[in-house]
Amino acid sequence: MKSQRILGATLAISMLLGGTTMAGQALAADPAVSPPKSASSAPNQFVIDKVSAEYWRVQINNPPFNIYGPDSTVQFEKVISAIENDTKLKVVVFESKVPGFFLTHYDFAEPLDRTLKMPNGKTGLPPLPDMLVRLSKSPVVSIAMINGRASGVGSELALASDMRFASDKAVLSQFEIGAGFIPGGGPMARLPRLIGRGRALEVLLSGNDIDGKLAERYGYVNRSFPESELNGFVDALARRIATFDKQSLGEIKALVNVASLPSDEDIGKEWPGFLNSVRRPAAQHHIGRLMELGLQQKADVEINLPKYTGQVSAEKN
Repeated sequence: MKSQRILGATLAISMLLGGTTMAGQALAADPAVSPPKSASSAPNQFVIDKVSAEYWRVQINNPPFNIYGPDSTVQFEKVISAIENDTKLKVVVFESKVPGFFLTHYDFAEPLDRTLKMPNGKTGLPPLPDMLVRLSKSPVVSIAMINGRASGVGSELALASDMRFASDKAVLSQFEIGAGFIPGGGPMARLPRLIGRGRALEVLLSGNDIDGKLAERYGYVNRSFPESELNGFVDALARRIATFDKQSLGEIKALVNVASLPSDEDIGKEWPGFLNSVRRPAAQHHIGRLMELGLQQKADVEINLPKYTGQVSAEKN
């Protein structure tokens, strides 16, 4: 019944949104503006490097900004299924092959109906929250190694991972409030459990960047390291975990999950909220203006997203 309520809300929203892109309504009024192009349609966005039978590294590779969209979802599902189905795998590390970017936000140039038409996953949740829940509940240990921007979906993947380690050049962000909408991948349910209610609200309601050192202080990540030391630490930890008994690893993780993970229902509430919020006038204005300013095209906008979301919010008010 819970998953049916979530699906029902999603379908109701789909009837309202039709086939426009998230930025399309805002840009359509200006014939001089070219339609935005997809930033997430490349093949091989997730590359599995099997260091050993017990230890994999998943490399995120969608340059220039590691933006996530419907095609990313299809590819990421294959990664999650491979993790679930491998009988020897004990630990997986998520990392980026794109300098400066771990994984960023959803692709605002993609038609919304592509996302809305995707079937729910194995948990009964929509695809992105489904895969993140499955990652958290898998007996395989997951580690996010963040050396660059982890905003939006990137932050949500990090939060769904069992452990998070960042470099001093890492930036984590739930920027969505600055663009006029709410996140959809579980941060409202996960962040308060990690960093407390007040700090979670600071992250979510400010839309500001949280650098690696502050993220460590807050508990957003386990530890922060100088960039030169990050990979060595994570690799050594993963190799150590890979030597331990697989069944015991899974049992320890399952018992910790009981005490720490939000319910599937709490995670699932966020996705319909995201889809509903992106159709509101504020989001349509903000996303459209951000695209005009160069979101998904210019490095300066992606790197300094809080500056630009602040600018467009000030324009609207």
